[in-house]
Amino acid sequence: MLIQRTIQSDLIRLAGQYPVVTIIGPRQSGKSTLARMAFPDKPYISLEKLSLRDFALSDPVGFLNTHAKDGGILDEIQRAPGLLSEIQVRVDARPELKGAYILTGSHQLLLMESVTQSLAGRTAILKLLPLTLAERSEFIETSDDISQLLFTGFYPRIFADNLDPVEALSFYVATYVERDVREIMAIKDLAAFSRFLRLCAGRTGQILNASSLAIDAGINHNTARSWLSLLEASFIITLLQPHFNNFNKRLIKAPKLYFWDVGLACHLLGIESSGQIACHPLVGSLFETFVVTELMKQRLNRVREPKLYYWRDNAGHEVDLLHESGDGIIPIEIKSGATVQRDAWKGLEYYCSLNPKATPGIVVYGGSEQQERSNGLRIVGFSQIGNLMEACR
Repeated sequence: MLIQRTIQSDLIRLAGQYPVVTIIGPRQSGKSTLARMAFPDKPYISLEKLSLRDFALSDPVGFLNTHAKDGGILDEIQRAPGLLSEIQVRVDARPELKGAYILTGSHQLLLMESVTQSLAGRTAILKLLPLTLAERSEFIETSDDISQLLFTGFYPRIFADNLDPVEALSFYVATYVERDVREIMAIKDLAAFSRFLRLCAGRTGQILNASSLAIDAGINHNTARSWLSLLEASFIITLLQPHFNNFNKRLIKAPKLYFWDVGLACHLLGIESSGQIACHPLVGSLFETFVVTELMKQRLNRVREPKLYYWRDNAGHEVDLLHESGDGIIPIEIKSGATVQRDAWKGLEYYCSLNPKATPGIVVYGGSEQQERSNGLRIVGFSQIGNLMEACR
């Protein structure tokens, strides 16, 4: 089963405005499927195929003349970056061309430097992450079972092919570690990196302390920083930055770490069934990971930067998310419980007392009911957050 991704309409729109569109995102997020669905008449060339990749690397001009003379979909373009200079020459020679080349890539480190050098001003750049909650519901109905949602995650193929999440994510990790990591950074001690990856999963939804992480992983601080950059560049993790506003308070300045796919984080934590999640000590962090990345994906699917931050002072006052919108700052609190207690929004109230320009805010929780209180505070069940960023614009 194939579904139309939310970002597809903007992909088609941008292809009518730019000669090249580049789609980046993690492996198995659906980039090639999206490109082929949006442009079924364009030739599709996968540079994963060794013979094609060798041809592209040795003779970029001949390769494009043979396979994509008038444009096409070039999948995993980072494997043959020499093609980008030739694409630049061709689109510059024919400025009337729009949407001639659709490029996809899985690694920001390998791709973005080449793209920005060769195609600056010539390409639109879209980020395609795993499914949003609304997209996932096209495959499987969203129920009130938050544990099952967190366990299965959001990689499209798990749902499209009805795969066992434990097996599928195990293969995903093996492929990523054994192939991609070696190609990007030539890490020799793969066992140490695998241990580091699992330790990162244990810190999802938490403020990042790179020194502590390095000590636990048995590596030095610089290596930990380098490996974190690798995980971020390959769309395994994302770092949520703190929001800096001077309220005469000392603020925490380290970012918070989140896995882009909560199902992958569950797998790396050794969770093998949804029944293990409800009593897991990190259930709150996993639920927060789901909500934060869901809201980020909603923004990215509209070709907008997320503009999401967190806020915490050194006294422990915290707001899980701050969204900068046209209406000002919208504080968002995230609670995994199926019911909402009165103290769920005390962090919002404290923040709003410091920043009178902020809205009363939103509480996202693990239940299903919605409420709007007299002061404007909204309480939203997790299954209703499919268009939360649209409502917050």
